[in-house]
Amino acid sequence: MFKCGVQAECPSAPYARPMSTDHDPAASDCLFCKIVARQIPAEIIHETATTLAFRDIEPQAPTHVLVIPKEHRPNVVALGASSPQGVVELFEAVGAVASQEGLEDGYRSVFNTGALAQQMVFHAHVHVLGGRAMTWPPG
Repeated sequence: MFKCGVQAECPSAPYARPMSTDHDPAASDCLFCKIVARQIPAEIIHETATTLAFRDIEPQAPTHVLVIPKEHRPNVVALGASSPQGVVELFEAVGAVASQEGLEDGYRSVFNTGALAQQMVFHAHVHVLGGRAMTWPPG
């Protein structure tokens, strides 16, 4: 597995050029689209016809899973505008992952939207974090 998420920080990553850092990279240049296409390995733990869930490579909690739509959209707002049903399916997948991971006592679902929120991959995704007590307010 990689120890980083972008070429500039991880020159040994198996893709030929840096990932786009703009807010709407082409799907062909998107790290998560490459995971969906199985061009880049990931520890996939849940999959539906429209979603994919895999473990974060830099976990911030004992359980840290990313749940993504297979359709490329830069963030959840864009996903909702193009496919409201896609947002529903994303949340259904979050619930399935939480159940599968044994997070019945609680978990946090986080969308980082935009560079100021530290969104690093501009493909809609939700972080599912659990397995420990969460503090408030978050970062």
